[in-house]
Amino acid sequence: MKALVYEGPGGKTWSKVPDPVIVDPQDAIIQIDTVTICGTDLHILGGDVPEVEPGRILGHEAVGTVVEAGEAVTGLRPGDRVLASCVSACGRCRYCRQARYGQCLGGGGWILGHRVDGVQAQYARLPFADLSTHKLPPEVGDETAVMLADILPTSYEVGVLAGRVKPGDTVVVVGAGPIGLAAILTARLYSPSHVIAIDTAEARLQAAKRFGADVTVEPGDDPREVVRSLTGGLGADVAIEAVGVPETFELCTTLIRPCGHVANIGVHGRPATLHLEDLWIRDITITTGLVDTFSTPDLLAMLGNGQLDTGPMVTHRFALDDIERAYEVFADPARSGALKVTLSRA
Repeated sequence: MKALVYEGPGGKTWSKVPDPVIVDPQDAIIQIDTVTICGTDLHILGGDVPEVEPGRILGHEAVGTVVEAGEAVTGLRPGDRVLASCVSACGRCRYCRQARYGQCLGGGGWILGHRVDGVQAQYARLPFADLSTHKLPPEVGDETAVMLADILPTSYEVGVLAGRVKPGDTVVVVGAGPIGLAAILTARLYSPSHVIAIDTAEARLQAAKRFGADVTVEPGDDPREVVRSLTGGLGADVAIEAVGVPETFELCTTLIRPCGHVANIGVHGRPATLHLEDLWIRDITITTGLVDTFSTPDLLAMLGNGQLDTGPMVTHRFALDDIERAYEVFADPARSGALKVTLSRA
């Protein structure tokens, strides 16, 4: 088969590699039908995730069809159409028993495209297949469903739920890329009074409005002044960091009111300064996290019922064989206008 192989920082190729095989009785092999590229893949290529070794097949967001299931897999059979979760779960360790699957001690967690070969390929092996896949109903299309492999549960769990968004809150989302847009979309489920989007790209600010932001901060605006003017000088109740650079994290800590929450979603490759000399007295809660994907069934139900619409996130579509071009488009959103790109089997 062919797959996108990581060759070290800055390097990748769409190459012939051996077909995946069942390694553990809990594995399943899927044919990849639709896959997407994540900002985390760009962080890997930028050298921000040194645990990823050269030779690794990238990717952790896919929809596929089961072609083979290990003898210990009880809930899947060949022909089943499934969402492959970005997080795998052994189901037995202490963290899995607490639904903290991202911290799995039994060989799971974020492993696809990280510790084991991922899904940007024609076929993929999924460990712990019963707990790490979700069967898809016919009314949910592949392109819609693949948004639930990572960005929707990540934004919802690590941003909205960890930030404790509640009715009437003022929520600031710093970064209006796919993760930020998903945070805006799912924050709206809690009826905040304002959702403020901050980004440097006009196209992404326009997208933020379509996803539910009622206020956008243009590059020339002072975000602190905008937030203060909407909150009687107090600051935001919740600030969600959705970029992963020091400047945006530090900005979030200046936008938050006393007793507020800063929820960091972004993947950081460089240190950020934590100004405890300013924050300690303001009762600020700062959370970080890797998604656990415990919310995926609920999000899938909302998707099927029309309560969530992920369709506008997909701006570009490619054949799977054109994945290197897809990476170029996704990595240059200022020029391409890309939000999410999808790649499908011919």
